[in-house]
Amino acid sequence: MDKSEFEDGMELTDETLPWYLKSLAKLSPRLFFGYFARENKVNSKDLDYSFKLFENKKVHIQPLSGSRGFIITLDNNLTLWFYQDGDHFIYDGFEMGEYEDGDVTVLDNFKSK
Repeated sequence: MDKSEFEDGMELTDETLPWYLKSLAKLSPRLFFGYFARENKVNSKDLDYSFKLFENKKVHIQPLSGSRGFIITLDNNLTLWFYQDGDHFIYDGFEMGEYEDGDVTVLDNFKSK
């Protein structure tokens, strides 16, 4: 497949995805995403780390009160802290301990552009 087929924001759907990539997605999702990571110049190690970090985890997202940031809690015992830095968020560290469940409606009022 030529990468240019999916440039310019073309959405990947069942209709636009070739049969061999559909098969790869069903047989090996990791290889499928690895293929698209290479096509989009994403570091494959970053992709592997994200799979390892979030695989089979219970994930909660909570806003930080009093500041522009949020925390991601994994399995109610590890939190990752993020603060706003201009037009993006930066990772600021982690904490360990027991945490309550987050509010699953935290993103309900999110407005997309």
